[in-house]
Amino acid sequence: MRILIAAFGLHDRLLKHAPMSHPVHNQKSRVAAISIFASAGMAATKFVVGIAIGSLALISEALHSSVDLVATVITWMVVKVSDLPADEEHHYGHGKIESLSALGVIAMLYVLAGGILVTAYGHLREGAAPPTLSAIPFVVLLIDIAVNLWRAYALQRTARDTKSQALAADALHFASDVFGAVAVIIGLALSGLGYAWGDAAAAIGVAVVIAALGLRLARSTVETLLDRAPEGASEKATAAIKAVPGVVDVDRLRVRMVGPTHFIDAIVKVPRTYPIDRVEEIKRKAQDAVSKALGDADLTFTSVPVARDNESIRERIMVIARNSGLAIHHVTVHDLGGKLTVSIDLEVDGEMTLTAAHDIAHGLEHNIRDQFGDDVEVDTHIEPLEPELPAGIDAAPGRVEIIKGALSRFAADGAIHDIHNVRVRDTDAGEIVNFHCRAAPSMSVIKVHENVDEIERALRRAFPTVKRVISHAEPPKRHGI
Repeated sequence: MRILIAAFGLHDRLLKHAPMSHPVHNQKSRVAAISIFASAGMAATKFVVGIAIGSLALISEALHSSVDLVATVITWMVVKVSDLPADEEHHYGHGKIESLSALGVIAMLYVLAGGILVTAYGHLREGAAPPTLSAIPFVVLLIDIAVNLWRAYALQRTARDTKSQALAADALHFASDVFGAVAVIIGLALSGLGYAWGDAAAAIGVAVVIAALGLRLARSTVETLLDRAPEGASEKATAAIKAVPGVVDVDRLRVRMVGPTHFIDAIVKVPRTYPIDRVEEIKRKAQDAVSKALGDADLTFTSVPVARDNESIRERIMVIARNSGLAIHHVTVHDLGGKLTVSIDLEVDGEMTLTAAHDIAHGLEHNIRDQFGDDVEVDTHIEPLEPELPAGIDAAPGRVEIIKGALSRFAADGAIHDIHNVRVRDTDAGEIVNFHCRAAPSMSVIKVHENVDEIERALRRAFPTVKRVISHAEPPKRHGI
């Protein structure tokens, strides 16, 4: 059924999200309308001429074209339902109604093929009179061949312009219809040469063409109903997901088709060190990647955190703490002659008792030893978790200038210079100071940190009301920037 739908531009959901005035829609609609009128006109002409000359082969070919036309009307009605979005009862949409209607079309094709075979056999057995020949049936058949070739060319060109695989397949379908017309021409020619069985033999040839078309359609329909993955879809989806930065591997992937939509279930390995928002970004990019590779795609992405081969000891320790819901920082790792030593700053609620805090630290150390071995030396420094600071207000300009002047004095004759962008906020907990400064671009981060720390400590000593100091070191300005 998909073949018949796409042949008349009804099934290709590339139009689904396009405005009706879109050039792609106009192009396909024009090809579809001309194709429908051509089918109806040629079917009627072949039927009338076939009756007039008494040619079973030509009548059979006309009935074949009529089935295509009837199927198009059925399809037009079915697509209205299959295009409906998913709902509470149909989670994958209504696309499979196309496959169900295709079963009806397949039945029509085989009933037609069977009827033609029985009638042709009767003609051969009874020695029916040959058809009355003239140039008219040959002209009609040559026009029919030309129309089918034109439709195949038009559909192929439209498929190329719109990147529609469905229309490309239907171009091949119409090209194959030419064989039926050729068979009728051969049969009529044989009848004209005195072989009375030529017309019946040609009718049998048309029945074989119809049966072959029905077999191809049946295979496609059954594969869809059995959720057979489309050819190459799994490989394309897997490659698209693996190409997304951050994806370690694709553990399992399944694809099923419902109408024109590829529904993809993928279990994807991602680094366990990635935060949740980073994993969500990977999911979004994976959806975009499979949509680009397959067209209409709906991806269900299940992430599995895994340890990478290049994961450092510090990263592994951070994962252990995060899995326990603990906040740690300043993780240092040393290898002392084959013995691993780890030091950690562990933040806990400042109001917590030492016994409770020690139990938490002991549990963290136990988990680290489980990961790296019992001979690992772990030291945990317990400190109060920095509370969320209360709301504050900007300090008076005069106070900001005093703080800025003090910072500039403490930085004078040192590696840190150009104190700027100083902000002071008053809160119930005390003053919060933020400032920017500059240092030599070649200076190491450690040296910059040591010098800035010295300035921050000097400021807190000079101004006991300062609760916290946050600094931001920058390299010197580049010329013109």
